[in-house]
Amino acid sequence: QAQLVESGGGLVQAGDSLRLSCATSGRTFYAMAWFRQAPGKEREFVAGITWTVGSTRYADSVKGRCTISRDNAKNTVYLQMNSLKPDDTAVYYCAAVSAGFGVPFLPAHYNYWGQGTQVTVSS
Repeated sequence: QAQLVESGGGLVQAGDSLRLSCATSGRTFYAMAWFRQAPGKEREFVAGITWTVGSTRYADSVKGRCTISRDNAKNTVYLQMNSLKPDDTAVYYCAAVSAGFGVPFLPAHYNYWGQGTQVTVSS
């Protein structure tokens, strides 16, 4: 079965950096993405990438601060986050979709989800 496992979250100060990892197994995917969900808010798209071409898409709120990448040999997707802000505090989820076009940004498009990793940014 397909499985996504996130890691790399933690407690950091504003301005710090983190790199989240999402290890995949069980099958191949068309695209991977990172979503985040803060208490009382809806799950929102952060960044996504396709496995083949490597096309990327970012939410406006993280453009210039975050970089999504993938390592085909390790079947792992990363999210490098720099200049973190308190507003970035959320549970970050890795998601995968088996087929698609472009980089989907709606949670409903994704078929598989990890359990999430907490990112807390203090001021």
